[in-house]
Amino acid sequence: MSTAPNPIQSGPGALLKEHLASALKQAIMEGRLTPGERVIEGKWAKEFGAAQASVREAINLLIAEGFLVKDAGRSARVVNYREQDIVHIYEVRAAVEGLAAQLIAAKGSDLSPLEAAFNRMAKAMEGHDMRALVRSDLDFHIALIEAAGNPLLADVGRKLLFPLFAFIQMRVLASGQGPEAWADDMQYHRWTLQIMREGNPSLAGQFVQQCIGRFAASAYEVWENKEGSVEAHNQDQRVRRRRYKSGDV
Repeated sequence: MSTAPNPIQSGPGALLKEHLASALKQAIMEGRLTPGERVIEGKWAKEFGAAQASVREAINLLIAEGFLVKDAGRSARVVNYREQDIVHIYEVRAAVEGLAAQLIAAKGSDLSPLEAAFNRMAKAMEGHDMRALVRSDLDFHIALIEAAGNPLLADVGRKLLFPLFAFIQMRVLASGQGPEAWADDMQYHRWTLQIMREGNPSLAGQFVQQCIGRFAASAYEVWENKEGSVEAHNQDQRVRRRRYKSGDV
């Protein structure tokens, strides 16, 4: 029996295509649609008990959000980032999240949503719950861009982060990766909160940019779970942590 949600039975007043888009997005996040896989309109129309035209509209919504891609005359496919794509995304992330941190420090924004997400990350780490860990990591970075108080910045950030973290989750679950790859990352998230609380906009922006750049340096290798990549990733983080403590960041 299918485990897909029935979008037609979702809350009243919402558009059917949005329900269908949400259901397809859930299928991507759960790994029932894998990176690079074709999204066949007829199959999902039957799955959801909806018209194929409605599924097509939902697909177009997910293309606009970055979860799906489509070449002319071809079926839509789940996004499947190449290594160079990851490099480009993280370059933009560094700029967007660095600016967000700068604005947060300057405004003294409420950090409680970030702190709550960080606490969920820690709980997921302890429970070896990789789905919850990836989700709470995403929540942390979404809270970061939203706390800046700039709706345009938040919109750009969401368009980057949601499909990226869907891809991360798919790769993590497919590889069987455990939480050890996040172990030292937790410290950088903690330092990010601390530096933004200190209210130095320049330092906060610079530190977050460096963090994002550091995440990018090992992300692709870790997600692919290549031999020795997790240990190399953690060793690199230990070196960087020592440099941070000594003031050489």
